[in-house]
Amino acid sequence: MVFSSIIFIFVFLPIALGLYRIIPKPGKNLILLLVSLFFYAWGEPVYVFLMLFTIAFDFSMGLLMEKKPHLIRKRIFIFTLIVNLGFLGFFKYWGFLLATINQIFGLGIPYTPLPLPIGISFYTFQILSYVIDIYLRKVPVQKNIISFGLYVTMFPQLIAGPIVRYKDIDDQLSERVMNQEKFGIGVERFIQGLGKKVLLANNIGYVWALISAMNVGEMSVLTAWIGIIAFTFQIYFDFSGYSDMAIGLGKMFGFEFLENFNYPYISRSVSEFWRRWHISLGTWFREYLYIPLGGNRVPIPRLFLNLGIVWLLTGLWHGASWNFVIWGGYYGLLLFAEKVFLTALLEKLPKFIQHSYTLILVVIGWVFFASPDIGFALSYLRVMFFTAGASLVDSTGLYYLTTSLILLVICGICCTPIIHQRYNKLIHQKKKWVIPLGLGLNSAIMFLSIAYLVTETYNPFLYFRF
Repeated sequence: MVFSSIIFIFVFLPIALGLYRIIPKPGKNLILLLVSLFFYAWGEPVYVFLMLFTIAFDFSMGLLMEKKPHLIRKRIFIFTLIVNLGFLGFFKYWGFLLATINQIFGLGIPYTPLPLPIGISFYTFQILSYVIDIYLRKVPVQKNIISFGLYVTMFPQLIAGPIVRYKDIDDQLSERVMNQEKFGIGVERFIQGLGKKVLLANNIGYVWALISAMNVGEMSVLTAWIGIIAFTFQIYFDFSGYSDMAIGLGKMFGFEFLENFNYPYISRSVSEFWRRWHISLGTWFREYLYIPLGGNRVPIPRLFLNLGIVWLLTGLWHGASWNFVIWGGYYGLLLFAEKVFLTALLEKLPKFIQHSYTLILVVIGWVFFASPDIGFALSYLRVMFFTAGASLVDSTGLYYLTTSLILLVICGICCTPIIHQRYNKLIHQKKKWVIPLGLGLNSAIMFLSIAYLVTETYNPFLYFRF
């Protein structure tokens, strides 16, 4: 079940909110845990047992670590890490590992690809944040299994984040503010995220779906660029829209989740881009891996190693294939270059050049991310950069340009803060027409989104596979 579906919006969500509202305060966590487990079981009826085991196991390990001597605590901690990462590795990377071994050594080790538990990368990292902080005594041990289970399974951010660190939500599991104003803000945020996902990501994503299905050898340079620019917009509006919906849903139930995107396409460096894109993942890797490795306060060779480890793992976190490994390594090299010498050079250039540099490199990165394999990605890049003998312009490219131009312009404007700033400026004016205007705009977005969902069948969610 995805947020951008009729059954979620008109069946699951109203029932969940209704039950949550009528249940007295002591039972709210329990009812939200139960509806979250039902939400997960809707798409993963078998893997809900894995989820229940994970909750019981990590809750128990946290209690065991609380008062044990340091050496025993350390052993429990390591064992807990091995079990959690073992589950993630088995379900997500076992097939990839065997396929790689078979390919390198010419073997024929048989294996059956396992369906990936939805959201396992997200909820595993959330659990690890709890386990690590417990071990380091940064947070108190959670002694209520209902509250801990809710932290792991909370449906607004269960399957696609943002990744919520335990220390950011600990207090809210026992006490949280719930009022009409907060609920209204949550509804508005959900609607705006739904509009991003359904009206922008789905429509521009269909352009990429059509172009990426073509034979790369028959593409023109123009067609290839339109295709990957379409994906560049799709991945942003798809994931940031889903994050907006998650944050909005959290507010409806009284929770405050941290922001996950901050207009990354206005960045003037790759480093800035990654401070603005998927903020919760970047924060997790920085706090729990990069800084413990020494961060950037180390000699240059060690900095290269630290960034390499972090970004190769970031690539693998996104997917079990070599194109994601290359994608992660690509960004590791870029960030290393910026930290060592590029940033000083970039700051001397006009802002337009800095922005262009960043966008071109990000678009190149999305080619590896969006491609089914490395061969496709390299062939696609050769067409984009005039090294495959492709024509500059053809009728197909002109068709996609003319039919998608307005949508591309709208997406370009909407991925900047311009509209958001103008909207906030309007609604903060104390005039009688402000409230009807806000209601009208959000109602229009909701109506158009529902109309699209009823009539169209193209409604993918790209981060579901992670």
